[in-house]
Amino acid sequence: MGAERHSSNAVRTAKRDEHRRHKAGLTLIGWLFLLPGLAFYVVFVFWPIIQTAWYSFYSWNGVDASTWVGFDNFIRVFTDPVLRGSIAHSFYLIIPFALIPVALGIILASLIRDVRSRTFSSVAQVCMFLPRVIPGAAAGVAWTWMLAQDGIVNQMLKAMGLGSHATAWLGNQRTALNSVGVIGFWLQLGFCIVLLSAGIGSISKSLYEAASIDGAGWWSQLWHITLPGLRGQIAVCLTMTMVAALASFDVVFMATQGGPGYSTMVPGVMVYRLAFTQNKVGLASALAVVLMILVLLVVGPLQRLVQGKSEEAA
Repeated sequence: MGAERHSSNAVRTAKRDEHRRHKAGLTLIGWLFLLPGLAFYVVFVFWPIIQTAWYSFYSWNGVDASTWVGFDNFIRVFTDPVLRGSIAHSFYLIIPFALIPVALGIILASLIRDVRSRTFSSVAQVCMFLPRVIPGAAAGVAWTWMLAQDGIVNQMLKAMGLGSHATAWLGNQRTALNSVGVIGFWLQLGFCIVLLSAGIGSISKSLYEAASIDGAGWWSQLWHITLPGLRGQIAVCLTMTMVAALASFDVVFMATQGGPGYSTMVPGVMVYRLAFTQNKVGLASALAVVLMILVLLVVGPLQRLVQGKSEEAA
């Protein structure tokens, strides 16, 4: 009996050792698959972030020897009216880039759900998503032509008898920032509609049928069924569009380059100007670091809030 027990223990120990070796082998294989992507991330994302943070504490023109200035660059970011104004503009663009597209996207996606024709629904989603496929730089150029003094927008206003309201929309300090917002709205709306439509498709139709039987109207169904069911999709839309607003560059650069004056200046374009035209790499790096922190401060709490509500619902 003792020999049999000893033999059984030895077999179990051997199996455990074999299982551990197998598990260790799988872990090693997993790390080998992960290594190329991890190396790419470290070299092209993580290390540049570290370098940018390091440069932000120096006064450097990108060529000559650098000079340690401590937090002077960061102080200037928050005291210089132009730099501070660029940050304020990026937060203002959250309204047309993020809040309006998401709100309107929820309504339009709900209306598309009510359309019985699948063909019409599919065509509508494709047409609305097309602006998202167009590069932001190309959209900026196209809208620059349309919003010019003799562009199609002003021609339509004149045709409707509203010629007195025609102006150079991107060349007028009073209208330039809102015009950039219109371009961003046009780019982001289709993405929100398609993503939210997919989310609505995953909501059980029996919920809407039961609500209709109980006498709930369209707005009541939207508020009590659609919105709770789209919590995750709304979070994704807000995250993507808010980042697009705060880190906007291509649309603004191609449409106005931050002008007229500094009326449409945003941090992305300002970083480019400081680093590559004014040779103020340290100040540009400080502004880039501040922008990164602001994006994290805006997106982080949003993600936590949505995840917390999802856990409560579960």
